[in-house]
Amino acid sequence: MKLDILVFAVHPDDAELGCSGTLLKHIALGKKVGIIDFTRGELGTRGSAEIRDTEAADSAQILGLHVRENLKLRDGFFKNDEAHQLELIKMVRKYQPEIILTNALHDRHPDHGRAGDLANDAIFLSGLRRIETELDGVVQTPWRPRLVLQYIQDRYIEPDVIIDITDFMETKLASIRAFKTQFDSPDNKEPQTYISSPEFLEAVISRAREFGKSIGATYAEGFTSRKLLGVDNLFNLR
Repeated sequence: MKLDILVFAVHPDDAELGCSGTLLKHIALGKKVGIIDFTRGELGTRGSAEIRDTEAADSAQILGLHVRENLKLRDGFFKNDEAHQLELIKMVRKYQPEIILTNALHDRHPDHGRAGDLANDAIFLSGLRRIETELDGVVQTPWRPRLVLQYIQDRYIEPDVIIDITDFMETKLASIRAFKTQFDSPDNKEPQTYISSPEFLEAVISRAREFGKSIGATYAEGFTSRKLLGVDNLFNLR
């Protein structure tokens, strides 16, 4: 299946936190959208890899994703090397997305920045015809998306692009809360973590309000770009 938007996320729930409002908005516009999670989040303090698998599937249903896969790379120990790049290249060529959204290039969690660099390097290499890959016994053709953006996760980063997600904020929060083991829940007796406090989700909401205020919207999500972006009509800007 060819996708319009493909998200690379190192942990299940990264895409939900960083860009799920944008995904919902484009799915509502009829676009085909998918997420590729790199790891199962098996090093997380709360829950387990098996539980995270179920939570990711529940969230995918809430979002209405067309595809969600997990590469099952080692949480915390994956590398930006040839073997890992080739795994991502296969996914880019499999789904041939027009737009790819990736983890932030630097963040509090070291996996996020490393995953962002891995994704960006693999995306470039995916367009080179002399790099040969096969998937299910079929030789793949080179593919490079026309746009790559990084979603903003935990650390505050000045965005290059802001997307109005006002109409989709409640569903975004529902997709996040599908990860019941990870976020605030009075029924969870596991150790508290940085993201399990009520204040963490409040910070996610507050940031969406702050980004929204910048463009005259109630809620928004921010993205960064490694290249300059342009439009062909000033009236497409707000």
